[in-house]
Amino acid sequence: MTRISRGYIARRRRTKIRLFASSFRGAHSRLTRTIIQQKVRALSSAHRDRASQKRNFRRLWVTRINAVIREKGVSYSYSRFLNNLYKRQLLLNRKILAQIAILNRKCLYMISNEILK
Repeated sequence: MTRISRGYIARRRRTKIRLFASSFRGAHSRLTRTIIQQKVRALSSAHRDRASQKRNFRRLWVTRINAVIREKGVSYSYSRFLNNLYKRQLLLNRKILAQIAILNRKCLYMISNEILK
């Protein structure tokens, strides 16, 4: 019997997977089974680390705000500062407060002094 050339669907699927893993090292970018395993692993790690990245950034912002607040000028803690912010209905999120704390400390001191009044 003569040899039949197969269709293109499976080859197209494998090519798409290979494009995803083209930057991986060794067999992880060459062998189809290994590529599929590494793709699953990479995507699950990416999903997990997106959540942990959000946590890490929130921790960083809280630490920055707390460090500036406990410095000179303001003599109370981060939790009291945020509680007073919410009481006054000044809705600034932690990311913006952390940027203000780093770039313009006097502005943060002004905000905290306004809250205390």
